[in-house]
Amino acid sequence: MLNTAEILKDFPLLTKLQADGKPLCYLDSGATTQKPSVVINALSEYYESYNANVHRGIYAISERATEATEATRAKIRDFIHAASSSEIIFTRNATEAINLAARSWGEANLKAGDMVILSEIEHHSNLVPWHILAEKTGIRLEFIPVTDSFELDMDVWHELLKQGPKLVSVSGMSNVLGTIPPIREMVREAHEAGALFLMDGAQAVPHMPIDVKDLDVDLMAFSAHKMLGPTGLGVLYGKKAILNAMPPFLGGGDMIGKVYLRSFTTNELPYKFEAGTPAIAEEVCFGAALDYLNGLGMDNVFAHEQQLTDYAVSRLSEIPGLKIYGPRGGDRGGAVSFTLDYVHPHDVADILGSRNVCVRAGHHCAMPLHDRFRIPATTRASFYIYNTEKDIDRLCSGLMYVYKLFG
Repeated sequence: MLNTAEILKDFPLLTKLQADGKPLCYLDSGATTQKPSVVINALSEYYESYNANVHRGIYAISERATEATEATRAKIRDFIHAASSSEIIFTRNATEAINLAARSWGEANLKAGDMVILSEIEHHSNLVPWHILAEKTGIRLEFIPVTDSFELDMDVWHELLKQGPKLVSVSGMSNVLGTIPPIREMVREAHEAGALFLMDGAQAVPHMPIDVKDLDVDLMAFSAHKMLGPTGLGVLYGKKAILNAMPPFLGGGDMIGKVYLRSFTTNELPYKFEAGTPAIAEEVCFGAALDYLNGLGMDNVFAHEQQLTDYAVSRLSEIPGLKIYGPRGGDRGGAVSFTLDYVHPHDVADILGSRNVCVRAGHHCAMPLHDRFRIPATTRASFYIYNTEKDIDRLCSGLMYVYKLFG
């Protein structure tokens, strides 16, 4: 298990006392994670020691910057067990990565009437790009429902597969429910039906071991800022043959092979999809974040979160009028969403915030999922490597205060 006491020392923001003399209780890692000193220092070191553009400068600091960014690409390759660094495309975030797939692969391969399967647990980032594509091309979107036990309805899934989908795009972990779909099984069945599979890995990749070769996903998107890294950086993984066949998404510098007045050729992978100056500093310090997570071991990260989540579900179940939305047992993600009778989630979060307990309130960019359960919003506590059972105790103490305050 993780030594959380030692881990906390690495996170400057979490060790600073707030105005009331209490440390921050940060329970919003599903939105973005805190950053350890090694990541912050890597960012500073780049700007202080070798700030230069990459790939084109033939001088020492530019070559060092290029080596550092390409080293991060190789670390990502190894972290998700991809076959090649050329399968790792840098984007601004997971949202842009999914949009890249929808606009590039989708527009080139889908036509009116073709079916794309999504699910009711999806984040807006894995819904809206496909809505836009449907409006533009006339493709048909179908959805795997969520059961009352907060799992995907696999009976409906199997019926949808009989209709010959071209693509399946499903989250590897719900950011609201913590539900972890059976991705490996779904990928196998999608391929048997002749469909490609895209996994939204924004919540899965930071929290559990992911092996894209073992899962056999065709495309996968995730973000650096949800796994100790910087904001403004994401990744699209894709099998090499698929990426090679996709047209470029953005045009400009670095994504080109040759440019003529009336035509152009594209660069090789992965640069074909990386137009313009990249997020160099962010790519450099993301490498430090991956080193940190590798040092902990992703099996240990997942086990730590499982233990915390089990404890949280148990403690939260003791609070009168509180309803948890998500699986109660088994493998699930470290995001626990709930409602409290007669109190709006925004009020819950506001009062908890006044006690230095940071949680999320709202629809969490998953409005259709909240519509499914006929609720406008939930409060969400989400955990990561630096959280302890004491954080959950503070959350529950704050919720009892809210309960008594509202009678």
